[in-house]
Amino acid sequence: MSRRAPAGQLALPIAEGTAARPRGGRADGMRGALATARNRLVLGGALFALAFATIAVRLVDVALVTDGFEPRAARPPAVSAAELARRDIVDRNGVLLATNLPTATLYAEPARVPDARATAARLAAVLPDLDPATVLARLTGSRNTVWLKRDLTPRQQKAVNRLGLPGLGFERAERRVYPLGRLAAHVVGYAGIDNQGLAGLERAFDAALRTATPGAARPLRLTLDVRIQYLVRDELARAIARFGAKGGAAIVMEANSAAVRAMVSLPDFDPNAVGEAPRQALFNRASQGAYEMGSTFKIFTAAMSLDSGIASLGDRYDATRPIRIARFVIRDYRPENRWLTVPEVFVYSSNIGAARIAVAVGAAAQRRFLDRLGLLRPAAIEIPEVARPLLPQPWSEIATMTVGFGHGLAVSPLQLTAAVAAVVNGGVFHRPTLIAGTRSPGTRVILARTSAELRGLMRRVVEETTGRKAAVPGYAIGGKTGTAEKPGPNGYRRDALLSSFVAAFPIDRPRFVVFAMLDEPHGRPETLGYATAGWTAAPLVGRIIARLGPLAGFPAAAESGSTPREGLRVAF
Repeated sequence: MSRRAPAGQLALPIAEGTAARPRGGRADGMRGALATARNRLVLGGALFALAFATIAVRLVDVALVTDGFEPRAARPPAVSAAELARRDIVDRNGVLLATNLPTATLYAEPARVPDARATAARLAAVLPDLDPATVLARLTGSRNTVWLKRDLTPRQQKAVNRLGLPGLGFERAERRVYPLGRLAAHVVGYAGIDNQGLAGLERAFDAALRTATPGAARPLRLTLDVRIQYLVRDELARAIARFGAKGGAAIVMEANSAAVRAMVSLPDFDPNAVGEAPRQALFNRASQGAYEMGSTFKIFTAAMSLDSGIASLGDRYDATRPIRIARFVIRDYRPENRWLTVPEVFVYSSNIGAARIAVAVGAAAQRRFLDRLGLLRPAAIEIPEVARPLLPQPWSEIATMTVGFGHGLAVSPLQLTAAVAAVVNGGVFHRPTLIAGTRSPGTRVILARTSAELRGLMRRVVEETTGRKAAVPGYAIGGKTGTAEKPGPNGYRRDALLSSFVAAFPIDRPRFVVFAMLDEPHGRPETLGYATAGWTAAPLVGRIIARLGPLAGFPAAAESGSTPREGLRVAF
C-alpha cells in the first residue's frame, strides 16, 4: 500500500512495514555536509594562498634584496645610491666621455661555505679570470667576509647565481667607465675602484662630481670637441710613427677665449684599464711636461720689443758673426752673416738677432712681459697635472739672451699655446680652460697694433721660410717653428731634438691656435735626413688644419685666393 503525495510534492515510495522518518531530516543532513566540505576547501585554499604568498615574498627578497644568497643581516653594509652616484662628463656637444654603470661585487662568508674547494673550482669555471687557488685561500681564511670579484657584469652575476652555491652574496656597486677609451684620457682622467677621482678632471672636480643626485644631476660639460680631439690624435699618432719619435703633444685652442678644443698627449692610456698602462703613458706632455720650446719663443721676443717701443720693424741688429759671452757661443742654424731687420730676425729665425733684441729690452722687462703671458707660473687650468716652469737661476745677461730664442726657460705646450693666442688675438691674455661656459675676463698684454704686426710676421714664416710645409691650399695660416736640443747630463744633445710648430688661422682674424710637438723625431729619406720642426712638426700642423678647417666651418674654397688684411704684410 502506498500513499499519494500531495499535489506539488515529489512522491517518494515507502516500503511496507517501514516506520516513516520526519519529512525534512535527510535534506538537512546533506546541506550540513556540503557546508562542512565548503569550509574545508576555503581553509585549504587560504592555507595554499598564504604559502604561495610567503614563497613569493621570499623570492622577491632573494632577487631584489639579498641578491640571491644570504639574508640581509649577513651582508656587508650597503652603499647608498647617493654615495655611488657620480655625474657624467660630456664634450661640448654632449658626447659621453665618462659615466657610471651599475655592477655587482661577489663576496663570501667562509663559515657558510660547506665545501671551499668545490666552491672555488665551480666559481673559476664561470669566472675564468679568478684563480682557484686564490679563491680557496680566501674561503679557508679566518675572516668573516671576503671579497672575491669586483665589477661583475649582469651575465656573470647570473652565471654565479645559477650555481646555487651557499655562502655567497652580491654587493651593489657602480663602475666608472669611459666609452671613448683613450681619446681624452689625459684630460678626463680616471676614478678608482672606490669611485674617487684620481687624475685629470675626475680628480679636480671629484667633490662636485660626487654630490650628484642619481639620475638628476647635469653632466660636467667640457670645451673639448671629440671630433677635433680625434683628428688631432690621429694625425699626431701618424707623425710619431712616421718619424720614430718617443712621443708628442698637440693642442687646438680658441684664440679669443683660450678654450681648449683638443689636447692630446702620446703615448696615452685606456682609463678603463689604467692598471695595465705603463707609467710613462700616464704623463701628460701637453700640460705636465716643461720643455725648452726653441724658436717659437721669438714670437714673444719680437712682441715685447715692438710693443715696448724698444724696436721698430725697420730697426736692424748685427748678425754678422756669432755672439761669444763667457764660455758660451750663440750661433744661427742657417746664418745670414749680415745685419737683419726685426722681421728678418723673426722670419729667418736668427738666434743672434733674437739675443740682441732681448738684451736691448732688458732682463727685468723680459721677465715682466713673460709673466703677463703666464709663462713664469704653472698654467691656471682645471686639471691638476700642470708643470711648474723651469726658470734660469740667476736670470743673467746670458739667460736673457738664450730665453730670447727659447733656451734656458722651460714651459709646457699648454702655456705656450695660451701665450701665442694672446699675441695673435689682438693682445688679450685669457686663462686657458677645459670647462664649457667658463671664460676669464682677459688681461691686455700688448697693443692691437703689435698683435697685427706679429700676425704679419707669422704669415711670412709660412709663406717664405721654415713654415712652408704647414701651408694648406685655400687657408691663410701664420706660424713659427721651434727646434730645440734637449738638455742632457753633459750639456745639450744634438741628436735629441724637440721639434714644434705653433700656428694661427685664419691669420687675418685668428679663430684657432694649433700647436704640435714631436719628442726626438728622426729624419727620413724624404726629409733629407732632417728632423727639425720645418720638416716634422710644421707639416703635422698643416694636416691638422686641413681637417679642422672644414669641420669648424672654414671650407678651403671660401678662403681660396684670399689675401691677408691690412697689417699682415710686413716688408723686410
